Amino acid sequence: MATCLQCNQAIGDGVAVCPNCRSLQPSRSQGRTLGPGTQIDRGYGKIVVDARIGSGAMGTVLRAWLFWDPAGPRGHEKPTPLALKQLKPQASIQPELRAFFQNEAEALRLLEHPNVVRFHELFTWTPTLAGIAGTPNAPSGVTPSSSLSPILAMEFVDGDTLEEVIARNVARARLAGNGVPPGLEFQRAWHYFQQLLGALAATHALGIVHRDVKPSNIMIRRDGIVKLTDYGIAHLVQPMHGLAAPSPQELAPGTGAYMSPEQVLGHPLDGRSDLYSAGIVLYEMLAGRPPFLPSEKSEFALRMDQVESIPPPIRSLVPMAPPILDRLFDRALAKAPSMRFSSAIEMGEAFRAAFGLPSTPAWRAQGEIAQVAGGAPQDPARAQKLATLRNVVKQEYRTQPMPQRIAPAVPR
Repeated sequence: MATCLQCNQAIGDGVAVCPNCRSLQPSRSQGRTLGPGTQIDRGYGKIVVDARIGSGAMGTVLRAWLFWDPAGPRGHEKPTPLALKQLKPQASIQPELRAFFQNEAEALRLLEHPNVVRFHELFTWTPTLAGIAGTPNAPSGVTPSSSLSPILAMEFVDGDTLEEVIARNVARARLAGNGVPPGLEFQRAWHYFQQLLGALAATHALGIVHRDVKPSNIMIRRDGIVKLTDYGIAHLVQPMHGLAAPSPQELAPGTGAYMSPEQVLGHPLDGRSDLYSAGIVLYEMLAGRPPFLPSEKSEFALRMDQVESIPPPIRSLVPMAPPILDRLFDRALAKAPSMRFSSAIEMGEAFRAAFGLPSTPAWRAQGEIAQVAGGAPQDPARAQKLATLRNVVKQEYRTQPMPQRIAPAVPR
């Protein structure tokens, strides 16, 4: 469904005149939102939209290709796949939603970690469409400034969400029957979990709280690398664009099945809130379900469970789990932040030992990255050490070669 540029009412794709306000609509093939075939000249290269890959209440995500300018310093490089996130027209005019969008860009810009989706650029796109004021058939109220659209360009992650990985595992277990556990094997769960914790350790070292850690925001790349995505509601200690705390009558931003008690209540947050959410993610990887089931309760009831209810012991769902896991989850999912693990690395060490798995160069590098990440940005020694540690993480967590995606030809 498209949206009227005058009254913002939903209208059918290709409708020339809005049935609500009777305003003339521009050609939807060249509308205010990106679509396959759209080309954006960035000077250093041309971004060509390939396909739409997702859409939500705030915006649309598309896959695109960056074709470097042949005359530029990177003209010899192959086209680079990108993900473009564009705010919907209705969202882009709401200050709070624009602030969330800009804070996401700032969080990704500050973070440069192998397990966090990589920032490329935040820019403003002006569509070239017949219908903007000053051109024939312009809808009333549409001006060049109102047609500006913020675009966040970032790394395109070729893979599946952890949510999809868990769902497939649960489906296979049901088909197999015979009491096959629905969750992931401990070693596989730890492979994913330690990469998530590494991303969170670096995030917290820079004074950022993600606030939406959940399986659908964790991508598993085809080569086994984990990428934490969607910093859309992340909280920066010193945000560039201030966001007011929710009033008692408003729901705090987040997803009920994975929110910490303090986030539900609108209390001040630190990294321990994300670690609570990460504990739920690990619980779901092992049990095939989160502690409180979204399919059985409303969003409000789920949030109240996080504040008031005790999760089922993990061994009631995964009987072969070592007894120590019940105690570790009691701590990870404690209602009071002071009773939880104090850092992502401490949390990881406890679960690694419980799984009986060895420490590795990659896991040790995660802790060192977190120690160095908050240092002086211009320190050459720090930059060199970070580059070395990031390379260790990239190389050690790869389980198989990354498939090559073939870029389409540039439209002429």
